[in-house]
Amino acid sequence: MPQGTYHFPKGFLWGTASSSHQVEGSNTNNNWWKWEQDGHTDGKAGLAADWWGGRWREDFDRAAETGQNAHRLSVEWSRIQPTPDSWDEEALEKYRAMLRGLKERGITPMVTLHHFTDPLWVTERGAHSTGSGQAWETEAIVPLFEKFVRKTVDALKEYCTLWCTINEPTGYALNGYMVTGVDSFPPGKNNIKLAMQVQANLIRGHAAAYRAIHQIQPEARVGFAQHYRSIVPHHAWSPLDKWAANNFFSAINLGFPSALAEGVMRTPIGSVRIPEAKGTQDYYGFNYYTREHAAFDLRKPGTLFGRNFYPKDAELSDDGFIANEPEGMFEGLKWTVRMFPNLPILVTENGINSADDVMRPRYIAQHIHQMWRAVNFNWPIKGYFHWSLVDNFEWGFGWKYRFGLWELDVDSQKRIKRPSADFYAEICKENGISSEMVQKYCPEVFDKLFPS
Repeated sequence: MPQGTYHFPKGFLWGTASSSHQVEGSNTNNNWWKWEQDGHTDGKAGLAADWWGGRWREDFDRAAETGQNAHRLSVEWSRIQPTPDSWDEEALEKYRAMLRGLKERGITPMVTLHHFTDPLWVTERGAHSTGSGQAWETEAIVPLFEKFVRKTVDALKEYCTLWCTINEPTGYALNGYMVTGVDSFPPGKNNIKLAMQVQANLIRGHAAAYRAIHQIQPEARVGFAQHYRSIVPHHAWSPLDKWAANNFFSAINLGFPSALAEGVMRTPIGSVRIPEAKGTQDYYGFNYYTREHAAFDLRKPGTLFGRNFYPKDAELSDDGFIANEPEGMFEGLKWTVRMFPNLPILVTENGINSADDVMRPRYIAQHIHQMWRAVNFNWPIKGYFHWSLVDNFEWGFGWKYRFGLWELDVDSQKRIKRPSADFYAEICKENGISSEMVQKYCPEVFDKLFPS
């Protein structure tokens, strides 16, 4: 039986990721809270993982005890600026305490400034000024976001130099303006042109935030987190399937990166010049979960005559939510390196919903192996943040999908360690993944990772 270890470079970041609304609990002043109250989600966040009540301390202890040296969290705009004309210094002090807590445990903080949620006053302001009910539809949001960023970064700069301006901006735009059902986001519209307009304003907001952060903290490292979705034509020989796959790829993956690379947001329905966005990132944040097939379909005009799906033989997570497609991660990292040569890359999210923890160990092993392959091409990958540390509120799906290394009993707030937590701990402490670990936690994929 082959023996060996796939090691990573010295100083590699190994951590987990979270977001404020999903773990803090008791958020009642943002658009997602209202979305839940209006019945658009499968359950409500409630206390979530009760981080706002202080249980972040025990979860950070778990992270430290299992060898993690980094954690990505987000701050809640609606807590820090509850009204247009007020700042909550107590909320900022709570975030300072969290960041101090990470530093005291030897964990490098990464702070995301916008992770899907907006204060209610922001969405109401949009409604009053445009009749839209969603302020990211207008450029008026940009100075509002920049003002929040300046206040927050100035308050937290003592404890953090690694910033993510906006999480998955394309997902925010597409899920809010092109998706219906339980996986839709507020405001729940269906307008592809409006989706592109929202994405353009998110780009403008990012560019303004990037420059503001560097004015306040010149040594800062600033980027954003892009949800990269691997898309392949269902029939490789079909020009129509290739056309559909290219449209999906462009819509999901290209808009934000093209603006930062060229100053032009490129989409399947046209381009928008945003010259101030060019060059506004110090690293590329790469979120990867899965790969899909795409096929041409005349019955789908709303998605440019294409449908995307998992193939019949795909290995699927709970309820078929995610397909285990590790090769798509390597493909995405390759695309990123070509798009941004020599720009440092952080894998800011990667994980799978697996309540019984059967699928998660092999998913972790196979994806980290693909990341190791990329590192060995000398691609500048500097860290990996697993999603997530503890089960959290999964947006429209509520508590249905469980991504945590630790299981959360929502009613009792009890944490229960899953075997994958021990597996990831061994990876973090070894700074690599060994044949012995794979044989212990996921022997079913041993031959794939350590072939004879």
